[in-house]
Amino acid sequence: MDLPYLKIKGRTLLPVIQGGMGIGISAHSLAGAVAAEGAVGTIASVELRRLHDDLMRHLRRLRDPAASARANLTALDREIQEARRIAGKEGFIAVNVMHAISGYREHVLQAIRSGVNAVIVGAGLPMDLPTLAAEFPKVALIPILSEARGVQVVVRRWIRQKRLPDAIIIENPQFAGGHLGATRLEDVSDPRYGFAIVLPAIRKLWEELGLKSDQIPLIAAGGISSFQKMREIFSLGGSGVQLGTPFAVTSEGDAHINFKRVLADATPNDLVTFMSSAGLPARAVLTPWLRRYLGREGRLRACASPDRSQCPSQTECLVHCGFKDGHSSSGQFCIEAQLAAAQRGDVEHGLFFRGAGQLPFGQKIRGVRELLASLLGETAQTSMEECIPRLAV
Repeated sequence: MDLPYLKIKGRTLLPVIQGGMGIGISAHSLAGAVAAEGAVGTIASVELRRLHDDLMRHLRRLRDPAASARANLTALDREIQEARRIAGKEGFIAVNVMHAISGYREHVLQAIRSGVNAVIVGAGLPMDLPTLAAEFPKVALIPILSEARGVQVVVRRWIRQKRLPDAIIIENPQFAGGHLGATRLEDVSDPRYGFAIVLPAIRKLWEELGLKSDQIPLIAAGGISSFQKMREIFSLGGSGVQLGTPFAVTSEGDAHINFKRVLADATPNDLVTFMSSAGLPARAVLTPWLRRYLGREGRLRACASPDRSQCPSQTECLVHCGFKDGHSSSGQFCIEAQLAAAQRGDVEHGLFFRGAGQLPFGQKIRGVRELLASLLGETAQTSMEECIPRLAV
């Protein structure tokens, strides 16, 4: 490999982190396969109960938020153990926990107790993560941020807790998929998020804080899908990259084949950015449900009221949910239900998050090993491309 290896917690890894994608898009199959190849495989912790029929059967009788929360922790432990079985004891497995979910603290602790190598936190500033994980110094802690100002705030707070991040993922909202690292739609394409601006600015911050230039690896995320783009990141001072969509469409990805086909077949004109019910901008494919929703979004927002709010699924999955709380500034739909529909391949009703940019193999579905080989400028020993239908029925 011509590129430098990624060093995290004394481990030498391929300089690629597979992004965490919920609900159930990156679970044990994908994360285990990536980790088995020597990169960082990531399970997204949110609403993993959806992947376990026995848990769902039990919950349908209860419709109780507390029971759903417990089931999600059970499912998270199961997914971690199964990923470990695939990856082996040397595989580097991470869990991505959204700071915005109601069970943030519990998910972090469950992931650690279940034996992960790293906890990655996005969708909010994880100011208290070092304190939360203080009893587990061997577990890597990795925040997802988007600009030098946010990095400075988090790192200074962590220093007061006597801990530094073991790496920092820098997400460019102009190209990333799913929930984006900007607070307003009009900021998503702001040039201040460009890697050529952010990465050098963070290196300058390290100097001001008295840190070595390579003390905290910087991982670029958003729009990176080739060996050439990886080389550009390293030339800017990056130590690795994180990719979501290219891994989501691999043969080992945990989602239904219809999900993979929707992402792989999407063109730039099919992608839209809109406000999620989590109160953050998001990027997805303009599928039938999203087209219908956006057509009446203005009316739904105008009708939103805290006086009429309730959680339709009775899961209370987010701390802030514009739909549940009746906040007109956020999306007015149940994000948990729409993402779950996408994961199980419901093209008509699902919400299909996707990053911008071309995929490494275009519309072809290939395996994790071949994807990593392409990113690292190598040739896979064997092709893992699958022959699959355009859509499953």
